[in-house]
Amino acid sequence: MSEAKKETTIFQLADQFIALANEINTTEQDVSKVGTALRFAASRFNAFEAALKSADLAAEKANALEWFTKEYREMLTDNLNDHINNPPMSKEQEPKAQEPAKDDAVQIFSK
Repeated sequence: MSEAKKETTIFQLADQFIALANEINTTEQDVSKVGTALRFAASRFNAFEAALKSADLAAEKANALEWFTKEYREMLTDNLNDHINNPPMSKEQEPKAQEPAKDDAVQIFSK
């Protein structure tokens, strides 16, 4: 009996791109620069995708722009709403590690 092939979801693939962007950002320390590079890479790859799928890209360019723009707008809207409902915490806002509670019942005697 053969094992069914597990299909990678778009969310799993997106998580791989996000992980790479986060890794690059640790070096660059510029989320705007990394975000711009990621958008440029997406637009370049989407143009390649459109070219592969189109019999006449010049004639279908307006339709491709409309379709990709609509898709991106919907995805961005969903993700903006997610961040509105679940804002990311800055390093300063993250909970600090608490010191262990002191146990007054146990006394430590030093020599």
